Amino acid sequence: MAKKAKGKDYFGLSRIASIILAIIPVTAWILGFLTRLKDGKIVAAIIRLIGLGFIMWPVDLVLMILNGRILRLLPV
Repeated sequence: MAKKAKGKDYFGLSRIASIILAIIPVTAWILGFLTRLKDGKIVAAIIRLIGLGFIMWPVDLVLMILNGRILRLLPV
């Protein structure tokens, strides 16, 4: 399996592209869900899907701007 490049959280996209996608709430919610599924974190993906995605959106946006990564709150 290929290593994930540092600072590229949304499927290997560049930091600028990831920030642009993180600014839009719907795409940030969907990509946050898909990113957790890709990482194998089913519980975290379901929590994102049922509504907490919009609550976590500002946190993910700030973290994406500051360090290019989204928050990994749940390890499962």
